[in-house]
Amino acid sequence: MTDTLNTAPTTPPQTRRPHPFPHEPGRWEAERSRALRANRQARDGDNPLDCRPVQVHETSRWGWLAWPVPADGSQPDSPLRLGILTPTATRLQRLALPWLTRRPSRRIALTPRIPGSVRAWAAVTGLTCLAAGLFAMSRGLPWDVAVPAMLLAPLLAERLPAQLDARAERHVRTVDSVAAVRYLHRLTSMQTVLDQGAAGSDCYELRRSAQVGQHVLWDAAGWAPTHPDTARPRTPLIPQAHK
Repeated sequence: MTDTLNTAPTTPPQTRRPHPFPHEPGRWEAERSRALRANRQARDGDNPLDCRPVQVHETSRWGWLAWPVPADGSQPDSPLRLGILTPTATRLQRLALPWLTRRPSRRIALTPRIPGSVRAWAAVTGLTCLAAGLFAMSRGLPWDVAVPAMLLAPLLAERLPAQLDARAERHVRTVDSVAAVRYLHRLTSMQTVLDQGAAGSDCYELRRSAQVGQHVLWDAAGWAPTHPDTARPRTPLIPQAHK
């Protein structure tokens, strides 16, 4: 009789980390092409943001992943950064996800002799306000009222996105260190499975597991960046098969 108690345990097969959009075939190529096209439109020679790598954002109920776009056309196996949404987010606060993962704004260079650029939206706002202000002054509006409004509107349009970024970031914990991103990526893969199972389910245990998992992600996003040994977690929270 074979002694099964002394049999060496079978090593679990190693699996690769999930690629972008694992459940949506063809989505990566579409998003990759769109990101490259948007990056070309947003580029400006005097804009320091041009040095940022092209990214594709994958959003989920728990937050988002920022995937780099390799130059050789292949799929990345690890995100550049990720953001975890607060577990107590309201419906309004959830708008932070699409806002923070929006595509880069198109910028317009001023002149060859004047360095810098402005957002296309600010330029359109400035031209619109100029036309509206001239029309209003022709109808009798005092110039000391029209001119300040014409100048302030494009300035507000240029600064408003940064203000909204700061407000949205209050509800999201962003992680960009390499070790912490790899650690949390494995957690987010499991959280995605929980969220998909809990969506539309009447099972309390499943929905509660998804809620607890969101709290774990939120706490881990605050803890992992300050611990350099996250690449080798000592707890059994993350299965070895997901490494």
